[in-house]
Formats: sequence, structure tokens, C-alpha cells
Amino acid sequence: MGGDSLKYFHGLFNMAVIGLFLYQGRIGLKIRTGRLHSKPAPSGIILRHRKLGPVLASMGMAGFLAGILTVFINAGVVFENPPHLLNGLTIVVLTVLTSFISRKIRWQDPAWRNPHFFLGIVILCLCLIQAYSGLNMLL
Repeated sequence: MGGDSLKYFHGLFNMAVIGLFLYQGRIGLKIRTGRLHSKPAPSGIILRHRKLGPVLASMGMAGFLAGILTVFINAGVVFENPPHLLNGLTIVVLTVLTSFISRKIRWQDPAWRNPHFFLGIVILCLCLIQAYSGLNMLL
């Protein structure tokens, strides 16, 4: 697989990951909205959110590492585009932090839900910036 092919594969894979992150956020928002209105979400949707989270976190990290590998293969350096790299690293770090926070969420204790929600919104915003940055590099 050539260097250009790797760039496009990296971009397509991460666009799919961003789409799944948006889907995960939509599910989380449904759960949150239900809780705020004293209408618990169906257990199936909560279970889906819990199961999908670690898978998406792993996919996001894989996409980040693939990006580093792609740049290294193509340019011989990792810091070819520092803003894109640092934004990706920030997304990975916040995703890991969100994953750790999610493990502390308990049914009756809402203390960890707000940080989980806030970090999720930040991650989604950074993902959109990352996609825009990546598309500008490809096009």
C-alpha cells in the first residue's frame, strides 16, 4: 500500500470513527435527556452506550497511531503538521479520561455525569476540527 493510499485510508477510517463518536454522543444525549426529565432510557440503549464506548475509544487510538505511522512513512518525521497531531493527541487523551470517568458513574450518584458529558462535547468539537484539518491536507 503506497503512502497516498495510507493517507486516504487513515482519513476514511477516522471519518467513520467520528461518525460513530457522533452516534455515541446522540445515544448519550438521549440517556441524559431522559434522566433530566425523570424518564429513564430503555436499558437497551444504556447497554449499547456502555458497550460501544470502549470499542470507540480503541478505534480512536488506532486511528491516531495509524496517522502517526502514515506521516512517518510518507515524510520520515512525525511533526509534519503539528496542529493536526496535537489536536489528535488531545482527542486521544480526553477519550481516555472520559473512559476512566465513565467507570465512576453510578446509578444514583450524578457527580461524574457532568464531567463525562462536558468532555464528550469537547471531544466531538475537536473531532470536527480534526476532520476539517485533515480534509484540508488531503485536498
